[in-house]
Amino acid sequence: MLRRFWRFAFRLLYNELAFGYDRVSRLVSQGQWRAWQRTTIDCLPPPDDCLALELAHGTGDLQLDLLRRGYRTVALDLSPNMGRLAQGKLRRAGHSANLIRGDALRLPFADACLNAIVCTFPTGFILSARAQAEMARVLRADGAAVVLLAGRLNGQGAAMALIRLLYRLSGQSDALLSDDAVSQLFAADELSAESRLVQLEGSSAQLVILSPIRAAASLASDMALESRDELC
Repeated sequence: MLRRFWRFAFRLLYNELAFGYDRVSRLVSQGQWRAWQRTTIDCLPPPDDCLALELAHGTGDLQLDLLRRGYRTVALDLSPNMGRLAQGKLRRAGHSANLIRGDALRLPFADACLNAIVCTFPTGFILSARAQAEMARVLRADGAAVVLLAGRLNGQGAAMALIRLLYRLSGQSDALLSDDAVSQLFAADELSAESRLVQLEGSSAQLVILSPIRAAASLASDMALESRDELC
């Protein structure tokens, strides 16, 4: 019963109560939420001639960060409420809103058209084989997807325990996973997964870097051809 209640509350936070999402995020993360989000940008390909897709863009904060860093962006979210909030936030900051309402399981993009994908604090969709196959399909061979999987606050005590409980009840996880666990969660045939832990002041963020396997296969093939040419 309690789990159903929190699942319902979490759904409301992404939809009818989306206007309160930013405040809740700041509260349950002790203000670390935006710092955690920004850790993804340094793991993306450089912004020069880079088209980056943000999956589940939420209220649009990371879109602002990406645009300020020089990225060309497109963003997708299933929630119309989040879309309206993000659109307003981007326009108030003087940016055009390149937002799409859509499903990560059916990305409305051509094959190999994106340099980068970024997703912060995703819900369970990110672990589905279909979503991972779609990411692999739309990424270029030299592209990368960066997923902010979890954020964890440092410190102990009753107050910190309460904050961590609220954080988990908001639908997020503060558990940092082992490399083996990450490999099992991101086991798509088309993507390789690398776990990366970023230490911040007062907290840690766990990222997963996903790379198209065809890029590694292409590199191996090129090396083999070069070796063969040298022998001839």
